[in-house]
This record gives sequence, C-alpha cells and structure tokens, in this order.
Amino acid sequence: MRSILIRFVVPTLIAAGILAFFGVPYVERILAGWFRGDVDMRAQLVAHSMEGSLARFVERNDKSGLARYLAGITTDERLMAVVVCRADGTPYFQTDRTPEEIGCEALQRTGDRGSSLIKLEDGSVEVSSFVIGAADSKPLRALLVHDLSFIDRRQSSARNYVLALAGIAASVLALTFGFVFWLFLRRWVRVLVRDIRGRRFLDDAQSEADSRPILAQIRHALREAERTQRLEIDFHENWTPQALQQVVSEHLRSPEVFIVSNREPYIHNRSPAGPIVQVPASGMVTALEPIMRACSGTWIAHGSGTADRDVVDSHDRVRVPPDEPAYTLRRVWLTEEEEEGFYYGFSNEGIWPLCHLAYVRPAFREADWRQYESVNRKFAEVVAKESESKDPLILVQDYHFALLPRLLRERKPAATIALFWHIPWPNSETFGLCPWKTQILAHMLAADILGFHTRYHCQNFLATVDRFLECQIDHEHMTVTISGHVCRVVPYPISIEWPPRWLASLPDVKTTRDAIRSRYGIGSNVCIGLGVERWDFTKGIIERFQALEALLDKQRNFRERLTLLQVAAPTRSKLPAYQALQSQTLSEAQRINDRFGTGSWKPIVLIDHHQEPREVFELFRAADFCIVNSLHDGMNLVAKEFVAARDDQDGVLILSTFAGASRELPEALLVNPFDVGETAAAMRIAMQMSREERRERMKLMRRTVKENNVYRWAGRMLMDAAQMRQRQLLSKNVFEL
Repeated sequence: MRSILIRFVVPTLIAAGILAFFGVPYVERILAGWFRGDVDMRAQLVAHSMEGSLARFVERNDKSGLARYLAGITTDERLMAVVVCRADGTPYFQTDRTPEEIGCEALQRTGDRGSSLIKLEDGSVEVSSFVIGAADSKPLRALLVHDLSFIDRRQSSARNYVLALAGIAASVLALTFGFVFWLFLRRWVRVLVRDIRGRRFLDDAQSEADSRPILAQIRHALREAERTQRLEIDFHENWTPQALQQVVSEHLRSPEVFIVSNREPYIHNRSPAGPIVQVPASGMVTALEPIMRACSGTWIAHGSGTADRDVVDSHDRVRVPPDEPAYTLRRVWLTEEEEEGFYYGFSNEGIWPLCHLAYVRPAFREADWRQYESVNRKFAEVVAKESESKDPLILVQDYHFALLPRLLRERKPAATIALFWHIPWPNSETFGLCPWKTQILAHMLAADILGFHTRYHCQNFLATVDRFLECQIDHEHMTVTISGHVCRVVPYPISIEWPPRWLASLPDVKTTRDAIRSRYGIGSNVCIGLGVERWDFTKGIIERFQALEALLDKQRNFRERLTLLQVAAPTRSKLPAYQALQSQTLSEAQRINDRFGTGSWKPIVLIDHHQEPREVFELFRAADFCIVNSLHDGMNLVAKEFVAARDDQDGVLILSTFAGASRELPEALLVNPFDVGETAAAMRIAMQMSREERRERMKLMRRTVKENNVYRWAGRMLMDAAQMRQRQLLSKNVFEL
C-alpha cells in the first residue's frame, strides 16, 4: 500500500496540483497576448478602410455625415469609439460612447502611428491612432478606441476549462485509487483468512516476512497509530481537565483508575474546633491532585493525620476534596514500627540520599528493608481489594513503592501499571551501593511504563538495568524485556495545573504585595526575594543564605534594600540529618541577621511552619524574584508555580541547573547552586533587571508552563497506557485464535 501511494498516487496528485496552480496563469498570459495581437491587426484593417471616407467628410466639413458614418462603424462591440483630432491637438469630432478619460491628448501616448493600453475605472481599452489625409501635411488624425473587456471574459472561460480539467483528472485518480485499494483489501482479507485458518503467523520457526505477514502488518499498524497519537499529544496546545477526561473515556474506555502514593492529598488533623483539613507541602500532591479531580477514581495513601481515622467510613474511605468531592481517598494504616522502617528508614535514609547528589551518606539496614517489603505488600493487597475489575489502570508514585509493580502484577495480571519516579535516578555505580538493587529493579520492571522527569534519568536507569540484570534492552525504543514482559522507560516532565485554582481567590499583585509587606514587616523600598521548600538537605537552603551573605558583603548598597523571605516547611524531623539541617538553618539565619540587620530591617525572614497553597501563592505574587537553587532535584514544581502565579508578567526566577525544571525554563537565571558567588551574582542581576526584560522572560516561561501543564503530562502517560492496553488485548486475541 505504501509503495502504491509513493509511486503512483502522490506523483499524480502533485502533477494535478501543478496543473491547477501554474497552468491557469500561463493560459491567461497566452490568451492575453493572442487577443492583443488580434486587436492590433483589426485596428490596422479598420484604419485602412476608413481613411478615404474620413478624408472626404473632413474636406467637406460634413460633420453630420461623419457622425452617421462613424455610428455605423462603431456598432462593432469591440470598437468602442472614434475620435478625430486637428493638427494642433484639439478635438474635431468624437462618437457618443467615447470615455471621458480618452481625448486628443492620447496622441502623445500612441505617436504618429501606434497603439497604447489605457486603464479605465471599469476596464481597459486600447487606443490606436492613424493620419487622415496626406502624410506630409497631416491635417487631422483619428483615434480608434477598442474595448478589451472581451479578453477578460474569454480568460475567465479558459480558466474554468483548466480547473474543470484538473477536477476531472482528480476524480479519475480517486476512482482509480479506490479500485486499486479495493483489490488490495480483497487480497489482504483472503490472506488473513487463510493465515488464521492455518495459524501460520504463530509459527516462530519461519521468517516473519514469509510466515507471519498478518502479525507483522498489525504491529506496523500499531506503530503508526502510536506515532499518530504521540503527535496528537505533542501538538495539543490547550490541555484541560475536559481533554484529560476525554482521553480516559475514549482511549482508555473508562477503566478503574487508582493512584498509589505514600503521601495523601488531604490530611485531617485534630483541633479544638474539630478536624481541620490540611494540604501537604508536596510537589507530587500538587501535580496529581488536579488529575484525580478530572478523572475521578481512587487515591490510596498512608493515613498520617491525627484525625484521619475519625472521618473515614467503615471501609477506610473518605470523599475528597472536602468542599467539592470528586474522588475517593482510601487510607492505609501503618503501625509505628512499619512507619519507622518503611518511611523514615529505608525510603528516606536509604533511597532518598542514594538518588540525590547532596552528599549525605545513605543508610541501609536489614530491618528497614523487611518493613519496606511488608508495607509494599500491604498496599498491594489494598489495591487488589479495592479494584473490582480484572484490568484496572494503576498509577504508582515514587520511590516508596518500588516493589509494588510486581506485587500488583501477581494479584492483577491484566492490570495496566505505570510507576512514576519523582526523584532523580543516579548512575549505575551509585545505585550499586544498595544491597537490594536487583530485587528493586526486577520489581520495578514488572510495570508497563516507568516514567522519569528527564531523558537523562531514563538513560541512567537503563544503564543500571544493563549492569545488574540479565535482560534485553532496546535503547532506540527505550524498552526493557525481562521474562517475556516488556516495560517502556519514558521521560514525562511533570508540571502543574493551569491556571492554578488558588489564584481565583487572590487579589491583584499590588494588593497582595502590600499585604505581605505589612505581615512580615518589610519596607516598601525593600526588594523581596523568595524561597519556598520543604526543610530538606537537597534544597540548598544553607547555600542560599551564604549567597545572600556574599552579596551583602560585596555590595554594601544592597543592604536594607533586599530581604529573603524563606519558607521552610518541616518534614522528616525525626531523622538526624533533618534535625541537623534545621538547627543549622536557624543558626545561619540568626548569624546573618545579627551581622547585617538593623532595627527596621532583617536580611532573612524565616517562616518555619507549613503554609497552605493559597498562602504560598500570595508569597509568589508579592516577590520580586524567586530562587530555586536545589542541589539536586527531579523537577521542582516551585519554579513552575512561581511562573504560573505571575499573571502580571513580572518577577525573575533564579533556577538551579540541577533541577529538572531548568530544561524547560531556560529563560530563568540558571545557576550552579554549589557556586555561592554565581548565585549571589544572579540575585544582583534579578534586582537590577529592567521591566522590559523581566516581562519578556516571564512571558516565554508562562507560555511553556501553560502548554506543558499537568494535564498534558498525565495525558501523555495515559495515552501510553492506552497503547499498552491495546497491545495486551491484541496479544490475548491472537493467542485465543
């Protein structure tokens, strides 16, 4: 079929197009030349036939006879008018239909004997002149005015003929192609029936080209469909919750959708007034919660709030969001021993520092590994119990559940499983430090899709698998085949919802800025720098303070002109590394404030408690610049949230090159977070940047975040999941034949 298109149909279509595009103007030019020549020849004939008669009427000065004579001459539709001029250029006589624009002055254009094309308001005419009487005396001259409108009419007819010819050629082509396609389809169906009856396409001993033509063609068709769907996603400019719902309903055929994560999207805590709802400071929650709002389904997570048990039903479920329920949150309870070993131990003292270049030594303990295995099994049992179908779509989140794909595959063999790794993946040598590396890799590869933020992380993962497992890796298509199962490894740069729903309830930027300055005692002439993080050693908070100190030390004129507003939400405070970080952060902030601060100004304002999303977006809108200098990060959605919050198209983003967001937002001021001097220089540039440059940079970044929002991220992943489900269904049907 492709050869028919390339060799016959495509060249014929191109030829028909060339005929229509170039043929019409060419024919019009040829006809115009022919008709102009015909007019010139007719003018000469008319002039010769009129010359004697005109001379006699002029000699007798018989204008009435001249009028009758010329009235008869001008009955020809092409000859519009005749003008007779004296030797001095004044008019002697002209017929009734002579245009106002034509007079004896036209002789200057035509000369003694010649012709000239003259444009009128309602068309074109050609004026020819000749002498009346003896050539030497030249007593009078006559002008013949020819109407050229008939040329336009004939050109229009010729154009219609050419277009009709092209249409007939296209129709013949369509009929020919349809007949050829019918013959090809008829032959293909016969081959299909014969192959199915003989089951030749399942015989692996023969060559694919000879014995498996149908299976090969089906695979080719799937690859073409996959590329088409990928283009549909890549060039989709306006991903919305409605577009995501359409993907789920049309491409996935509305399966059960589960998200599994350690952190829950809503936490219920006790208070004197009753249970209060809190949204955790988590980039993963920020990204996934809008998806569940759009797609419904069930979110399975660890219930960690003090009032979480108080609000669930008898099946440990609660509908969320509280203000407008859209999906189900299923909470899983962990004992203190399980949480200590699974969450604080193996996940955050082992895997977290292993995957981040923050130079904190990972700790691996046998007891923690056993708890990690136990909790992964517990979550697998909950997912299997919650799922009523045999082929649900399960989106597993992050490093807490590296074992979950295989455990789910054992319980739900037909499920479509995607594991998204929200943190970086290290090189193979670094990951080799983990004592249970082969078990982790083998369990992860039971997923259908493995997602990372960047292609670099995907390549690191493939290199790790290649080093530690016996498997087949296709680097071109980014797949790993192990024990007959194929797993795709794909980069999916995560993002945020657009526009963020928190902006709807916020006032304009100026009002917000005034409120923030009043709340934190920041003067109106002071530039506000902003940092928003969980209190983690990967975020570069200490390095940020040191950069601010270097700036104030070298640039004395910036003192009392810049305040860094630093939000540090406490997390994992039980762990020694985090306790040390919090202590060091408080100490550094106090030292720098004591060194540079005055009675009315502090260089650092530290907010060391949790901020709700609405409060964070207030800070984004009030800041002059936001600094994200992570020492190592998967994506860091704070950078994208800051950009989304600035609908005034102002503000400067300082961004670490070790954050995944730097690959999408090159308009930010990119820095090496380990280079304190470079970070200090970026702060200075942000404060001195012109309004025009800030606006241009922010416009480009906002366009990127808008087009690559979280719905697009989820859409790409769900489309890939839909393709995996199609392949599974095809494989099942093939082996049932």
